[in-house]
Amino acid sequence: MAEYRYDCLCVGIVVADHACTPITSLPAAGHLQMADRLQLSTGGCAANVAVDLAKLGLRVAIVGRVGDDVFGGFVSESLTAAGVETQYLMETPDTETSGTLIVNVAGEDRRFVHAFGANAVFDGTEVSDEMLASAPILYLGGYLLMPALTAEAAADLFRRAQAAGVKTVLDVAIAPTAELWERIAAVLPYTDLFFPNEDEARLMTGLENVRDQAERFRAAGARTVVITRGETGTVLASDGEQIEGGVFPVSFVDGTGSGDAFDAGFVLGMLEGRSNAECLRLGSALGASCVRQIGATAGVFTRPELDAFLREHDLPLD
Repeated sequence: MAEYRYDCLCVGIVVADHACTPITSLPAAGHLQMADRLQLSTGGCAANVAVDLAKLGLRVAIVGRVGDDVFGGFVSESLTAAGVETQYLMETPDTETSGTLIVNVAGEDRRFVHAFGANAVFDGTEVSDEMLASAPILYLGGYLLMPALTAEAAADLFRRAQAAGVKTVLDVAIAPTAELWERIAAVLPYTDLFFPNEDEARLMTGLENVRDQAERFRAAGARTVVITRGETGTVLASDGEQIEGGVFPVSFVDGTGSGDAFDAGFVLGMLEGRSNAECLRLGSALGASCVRQIGATAGVFTRPELDAFLREHDLPLD
C-alpha cells in the first residue's frame, strides 16, 4: 500500500475574505450602515477546505498563489497556524492577493464582490507530478474562477492525477459567462467527485431540476456528483445510487464557506472508506457547523466536536 506524505492536496483559489456580521439592510447610496464587526480571514475554496481538513486532524498541503502584499502574508501565516503545509503556496511578484468582500444581510443570502488578484495567474503548471504523488486525493477548488487555468490545463491536471492513482475532486466558483458548459465538460471525464451547488449547476447545465442537473454531469463523465442546496440539503448521484440528504438544524449566522466545509467532511469520509450515505452525513454536519459563526472556517468542527455532534444528531436520507 502506498505511503503518502499528505491525506489531501488542495489546489486552487486562495483569497483574503473581508466579511461583515449580518446587517439589517443594505445602505442606500451615500449612506453608512453599521455592523457589529468586520472580519479579515482566509478564504477561497482551496484554502477553506485545507483549513477544515487540518481542523479534522488530517495532513494537508495547499498549492496556490498569493500576492506580494500584506494580505498574502496574512493568508500564508494564517494557513500555517491552522496546520496547513504552505511550502507550495507561491508568492507572485507585483501582484495583489485575491480578495472578496462578503456582505451579510439578515434574512438574505450573501453578496460577494471579488477581485482575481494572484489567482488570475494560476495555470496548473504549479502542480508537479511529485506533488500529485504525495496524497491519495487531489482537491481542485475554484475552477472557473482562475482565468489562466484553461479547460485543457485542468483536464491535464486531473488526467495526470488519475494516472498516478489519485482520486480527483472538483469544485467550482463561477460568475455567469458564455462557455461554462464547454469548460466543465472538458474536465468531468477525469473527475471522480464533483461538488457544485444548485445555482452553479443551473448556470452550467441550463436545467432547473436538480436530479436532471446531476445526471447531465454524470453523462459528461463525472463518477459521482453531489449538488448542495443550502437549507434544502443535498442530492448525490453515482453508479446505481441516488440519495437525497436533509440538513442538520443549527443557528445561522453566516453561510460563507459552508459548501467548502461540506466538501471537507465528505473527503474525510472518502479517506476513511465510508459509504456515500456516511460521507453525506459527515459533510452535512461539517457544513452545518460552519454557518454558526462569521467567516469561512471559524465555526467548523474539530474531529472530537464532529464525532460528538453526530452522536446526538441524525441526518434524514432518502
